[in-house]
Amino acid sequence: MNWARSPAVVRAPATSANLGPGFDAFGLALGLYDQVEASVTGRGLAVEVYGEGEETAAAGERHLVVRAMRAAFDAMGGQPAGLVLRCTNGIPHGRGLGSSAAAVVSGILAARALVADGADRLPGTEVLRLAVDLEGHPDNVAACLAGGLTVAWHPAVAGGCADSGADVAPGVPGAGSGAVVVPGADVIRGEPPAGRPVRLLRFDVLAAITAVACVAPGAMATHEARAALPASVPHADAAANAARSALLLAALTGDPSVLFDATEDYLHQRYRAAAMPATADLLARLRRAGVAAVVSGAGPSVLALGVAGAPPGPAAAPPGLAESRRGLADDRGDLAAGRPGADGQPGLALVDSIARETGIAWHVTPLKVDRQGATVHAGTGRPPPGTAWQGRSTNQDPEPGVHPAGGSTQGRATDPATHGPQSRECRGL
Repeated sequence: MNWARSPAVVRAPATSANLGPGFDAFGLALGLYDQVEASVTGRGLAVEVYGEGEETAAAGERHLVVRAMRAAFDAMGGQPAGLVLRCTNGIPHGRGLGSSAAAVVSGILAARALVADGADRLPGTEVLRLAVDLEGHPDNVAACLAGGLTVAWHPAVAGGCADSGADVAPGVPGAGSGAVVVPGADVIRGEPPAGRPVRLLRFDVLAAITAVACVAPGAMATHEARAALPASVPHADAAANAARSALLLAALTGDPSVLFDATEDYLHQRYRAAAMPATADLLARLRRAGVAAVVSGAGPSVLALGVAGAPPGPAAAPPGLAESRRGLADDRGDLAAGRPGADGQPGLALVDSIARETGIAWHVTPLKVDRQGATVHAGTGRPPPGTAWQGRSTNQDPEPGVHPAGGSTQGRATDPATHGPQSRECRGL
């Protein structure tokens, strides 16, 4: 294979999956980023990590970005003699914001960009399929690749029913008594078979939609959250959830007035509550205040969605509750100082106030909706200034290759590679 002489630089956004009722299908790209710079060298492997997860630099071949690159190189027909990898991470690990999806997508796209005809050898549909194989489910990787709001699914088997890996015919125990198999229940017992076809649709999110992340102080593994899910749910809950999923798509793309009702979930959040009580408590408090809040992915973080220029919550919110909480939060100097209008996020002060009431050190951060998805752009060859995630950030969306200031730069340094200019610009799909 012909290897690129210049480095490949990939910027991949954070993502929030499920968004309440869209279990294992919906994903939303958010303006918080990991960046990977990779170069082909004569021999060996050198890994540097800055910001989140600096300790993972010692993982070598077991590092998730490296594993994704190796898988992509195999799919394209060969491995380079050596690699230098520099990861600058801004996405918190293990918090339900798609850090593993960003790592997988970054590795695949970096590897493809390092092969002269990589886009021909590994077209967009194969990028998605490979990313899903490595990640195990499609919701986060779809949003990371395409940006905006995505719906991802495995197509039905020709001439038969959906290939869910589980029997959904009337012979299922309980099927005749109002129970149905949870979508994705096959993943609870083990990951779906590799190589299954996967598809996605991307939707533009209304410009008025706002997002505030309440990032948990501690991590939780996705497999732990999935272990809490039952094998079946009542048929009435599945029907209600289907309606909410359709409503959520309408709310985010056309009619945000139904956002609160649209984010109500019947399939997974209640069952995971015991495994993450602090998350369940914050979620309940926010929704009682009329905030359209959901567990972000598998948790433990919480994502609050709102509409710019409108007060949080539906008309049915308890009278005066949201207004009194908002007034309390707006009076706090640490939120108001230097941040007119709560950074343009009408629900930010309210969410922050409620999060503080829990006594848990939630990091409350407004996030833009990322509308590009993962991109490949020119490398600089310079050590990055660092992008360690800092919590209460205004989260200005940087230009490609430009990092927010204030992060750690104490990565595991290795011998740097020689970098040259690169003009290749490509999208994830």
